[in-house]
Amino acid sequence: MEIIGVDIGGTKISSARIREKQIVQEYDCPTPSEETKEMVVKAVGDAIQQVFSAKVSGIGIGVPGLVDLETDEVLDVVNIPSWDRVRLKQMLEERFQTPVFVNNDANCFAVGEKYFGKGQNFKNFVGLTLGTGLGGGIILNSHLYSGRFCGAGEFGTIYYRDKTVEAYASGQFFKDQNLSGKVLAEKAEQGDQQARQLFFELGEHIGRAIGNVLFALAPEAIILGGSVSQSYHLFEGGMRSVLDSEFPYQRLYKALTIEVSELSNSAVLGASSLVIDAFSQSKNTN
Repeated sequence: MEIIGVDIGGTKISSARIREKQIVQEYDCPTPSEETKEMVVKAVGDAIQQVFSAKVSGIGIGVPGLVDLETDEVLDVVNIPSWDRVRLKQMLEERFQTPVFVNNDANCFAVGEKYFGKGQNFKNFVGLTLGTGLGGGIILNSHLYSGRFCGAGEFGTIYYRDKTVEAYASGQFFKDQNLSGKVLAEKAEQGDQQARQLFFELGEHIGRAIGNVLFALAPEAIILGGSVSQSYHLFEGGMRSVLDSEFPYQRLYKALTIEVSELSNSAVLGASSLVIDAFSQSKNTN
């Protein structure tokens, strides 16, 4: 089976054709984010066309925004102002005569880990993306749980201290202090104690975010992705210290597996996984 994954970002559209869990063709182009919604949809379609073949069984698309799975409308997308109630699924199915599935990009990360990454060993887990913000996706009974408008798993927007969780437990923690996470990571690697302390503090906040996930869902595993997760060895100490000392249900925490994603091209692989997940759920209900 061949499937296509598409990641729509505010600056770039990425598409890839996947066969037997391997990318066989890929394509990137700029997102015409300031154009009309029809022009942006055309750009997405053109990116798909670049990797399309007659053997493709389905197309999965990840968007940084909300999606109504009942009406198949993209409700809004971060950094694409014209996208409000866009029937992306319908428009692309008409063009390619192939099933299309659309979901939030953080949900795509989680389902991608289920079919391509470290989530293959777990039935119930949460994927957390640590980047400029904190997003999340939930896998229950080996399938993606999207919730209303694909909004399930948004743990980063939970109120925390004077702001939200993601203001402290993502790259925003450094940005709000006018610091560069990349530069700090380099300094920490070189032994700079101030940089190491900042990563320890970041880890404490991430530990509390993970505590929220445990309270809500008690999953088998949490899989971390995104650019900040690459500094896991720098913030793990702070994260563990909070979970060891503050989390009240130690049996629940000790049974939890925390992993860091090793997937490259995780955005398009995750989007393509929407096809696999949909076909699998359909098979189970028939």
